[in-house]
Amino acid sequence: MQDRIEALTNQLIEKNDQLSASKARTWIELLWSDFESSYARAGYDYKGAAVTEMVIKKWIEGYGNQLHEFAGSNEKYKHLLEENDFLN
Repeated sequence: MQDRIEALTNQLIEKNDQLSASKARTWIELLWSDFESSYARAGYDYKGAAVTEMVIKKWIEGYGNQLHEFAGSNEKYKHLLEENDFLN
């Protein structure tokens, strides 16, 4: 799974030059977790990491260049994406 997250992180970095590598990875991990938990809460059977990866790729293509704008307006994510970029 780490290889998939790394590949998605790189894809997001290419799509959005406003995100650092650590913030892009945080976004991917958040999207991954949110998708899988929402899918489960909706009562769907787990379809595997490939399905999650496919959905996140579509989100990156559609919204990746705007993710940095979303963080400031959503309290759920804001604290996770603050300027403390100690991983870069």
